[in-house]
Amino acid sequence: MSFELAIDWPTFLATYWQKKPVVIRQAFADFQDPISPDELAGLAMENEVDSRLVSQTAEGWQVAHGPFQDFDHLTESHWSLLVQAVNHWHPAAAELMQPFRALSDWRMDDLMISFSVPDGGVGPHLDQYDVFIIQGTGRRRWRVGNNDVVAQHSPHPDLLQVAPFEAIIDEVLEPGDLVYIPPGFPHEGYSLENSLNYSVGFRAPSGKELLSGFADYVLAQELGSRRYQDPGLTLRGDAASVLPEEVDNLRAMMNELVNSGDFTPWLGEFLSQSRHELDIAPPQPAYQEDEVRNALQEGTPLQRIGGLKVLQLASHTFINGERFSRVAPDFLHLLAATTEIDSEQLLSVIEQQNVLTQLTGLINAGYWHFAGEEEEEGDE
Repeated sequence: MSFELAIDWPTFLATYWQKKPVVIRQAFADFQDPISPDELAGLAMENEVDSRLVSQTAEGWQVAHGPFQDFDHLTESHWSLLVQAVNHWHPAAAELMQPFRALSDWRMDDLMISFSVPDGGVGPHLDQYDVFIIQGTGRRRWRVGNNDVVAQHSPHPDLLQVAPFEAIIDEVLEPGDLVYIPPGFPHEGYSLENSLNYSVGFRAPSGKELLSGFADYVLAQELGSRRYQDPGLTLRGDAASVLPEEVDNLRAMMNELVNSGDFTPWLGEFLSQSRHELDIAPPQPAYQEDEVRNALQEGTPLQRIGGLKVLQLASHTFINGERFSRVAPDFLHLLAATTEIDSEQLLSVIEQQNVLTQLTGLINAGYWHFAGEEEEEGDE
């Protein structure tokens, strides 16, 4: 299943991206749901999958986290089932991410899918990431406010909402419609009937996350061992004072680490790590190199598992937090450029030094698999 997204990206980026929300009618013409409510419920029963059930009752808002045993206790209104990173576990749903690769792979987070009954939603809230919400089956009303400062409160320990806001968008979305909401714009959506919604999120790290991640790396690699020095120390009138030039020198020590050759490798590792668990299933038995070559010669394409980040930064390629730079650059570019690689493309580079060995290792790590393997495993 493939999806065609009707967006003029240059105009969208110049007019809306991180500037203001917008509804795009029939962004996906003749939209067909890639997943059913029953399949989504099945994923929410799996231990590895991050899911939650948000409901509104006479006692107030309730939040339950999966995995769930069943849904028999639910009523016919006022609840939503939300499942994160469905693109990691459901190949057909993962195809919905492809049109958004026109933007940035490193900023793309995951595909969250929700199933809501009438009046189901999570209440008015705001997010700190860009999100494209696609309407699937059913209809849902969306209200979006301006990015003014709004008071937040927690009607439940696991739920953060905002105070009532004045809407600048108030529309009912139908299958194939899309609403884009930048960070910091309060919004609320609730279903008018049983409905599916697909949220493609683009996250950006905070300064705190970057600093914490790099600090962990510095400690793990035992970097930054050089101590502060002051061979030109002079007497000062106040022994308790820290002089401005000393502050500058201490700051320079920290900047020296960030500006060193260690920062880029760390950044590639950091950005290529997924926030959610991946569906990694190493083949049993492991492939031998000649078996990989034979499969490619038979014309079998190679598919990347859902949610795996493959990024290129400087002269390196990073895959799920690991750096690769000792094999042919055109091979690494193939890995990064597409989620399904044609066998002929791989055969054109496979005889270059270390390529077949590296490719076999990636397949045996469970990061790539030959097309059709999932169906064969399901038949066993």
